[in-house]
Amino acid sequence: MTDLQGKRALVTGGGSGAGATIATVLAEAGAVVTICGRREQPLQAVAAQHLNIDYRLCDISVEAEVIELFDDMGTVDIAIANAGTAVSKPFERTTMADWQAMIGTNLTGVFLTWREARKRMPEDWGRLISIASTAGLKGYAYTAAYSAAKHGVVGLARAVAKDVANTGITANALCPSFLDTPMTDASIVKISAVTGMDRASARQELSKHNPQNRLITAEEVAAAVLWICAETSSGINGQALPIAGGEL
Repeated sequence: MTDLQGKRALVTGGGSGAGATIATVLAEAGAVVTICGRREQPLQAVAAQHLNIDYRLCDISVEAEVIELFDDMGTVDIAIANAGTAVSKPFERTTMADWQAMIGTNLTGVFLTWREARKRMPEDWGRLISIASTAGLKGYAYTAAYSAAKHGVVGLARAVAKDVANTGITANALCPSFLDTPMTDASIVKISAVTGMDRASARQELSKHNPQNRLITAEEVAAAVLWICAETSSGINGQALPIAGGEL
């Protein structure tokens, strides 16, 4: 098991889904973890589950809030840019508000999180990790804005990796396919409403993207995070790692 005793970690979007699971796994490995998000109640619930977890309110698309968050934290060893949001629409019906929301949270949020973490990260060891998506490696119908943002996250990881290559810091993106999380549940509700398909059938349609015919679990993503945080993973840098059952 990866030993993260003495490490300070941040997980954005840590109040639910993969973020909550990642925070718990890091805390169980010994890290002191701060989770952040925009809704206090879910953050409180996750923080209450482990003594090594605390929380802060923060909109990670707002520069001033992210800077204040990191100023309060001080040194950061592990920064997990997990917060994300999704909208599903035909390209021609995608509004400017849709576009800005997808870029703001899914790309700008990663940029701000990583930038401020990098400023406060020890030169000898650090991990910058983003939870991207297979949508950052391929295209899906009705996800133009979301896919564009996630492609940006993958590009950011590859570029930052070069900037930090002469340090003990690494930068990587994890790219799961559809996750078994509340965000996917919300997508299933929308698919059902638009198509008239029952929710079980809509869920199965999403599962078909994965050759294993299933959704990826939050635990699988958390396990990949823990692996990247291991000392023996120091050579993993600038990668966009699919967690997708062979889809890519």
